[in-house]
Amino acid sequence: MTAKKFKGQTVEKGDYRIFLKKAEDFYSITQQARNSENWTAVGLNAVHCAISSCDALLVFYLGVRSTGESHMQAAELLLRLPQDISGEIATFKRILAKKNIVAYENREFRQSDALEILKLTERFYRWAISNLS
Repeated sequence: MTAKKFKGQTVEKGDYRIFLKKAEDFYSITQQARNSENWTAVGLNAVHCAISSCDALLVFYLGVRSTGESHMQAAELLLRLPQDISGEIATFKRILAKKNIVAYENREFRQSDALEILKLTERFYRWAISNLS
């Protein structure tokens, strides 16, 4: 079985803090947007929080970040982390799957949608933070 090829870029491992700061900023905006009932902003910022959290993990552990066209490639890179994180990868993939609903589908992104993606993102974000020390 051959290893999958990934489009990526080498990054100094200490730069994980840059991506973590981005994740923190996006997370903060999700909270503000939730409080003002701006559901689309909750959704988009939740997705970006999760992506930046993933980038922080990849940089911290592997010194790389995905530059592929699909963020699902970043999820596959998470498989290379030194612990079994299949549950967390599944959560990340669920968040990514909702990106199309938020950004591209021809329908309103409702409160229930926003609260669901926020719950998933909070779980993934908090897990990522706990693994970056």
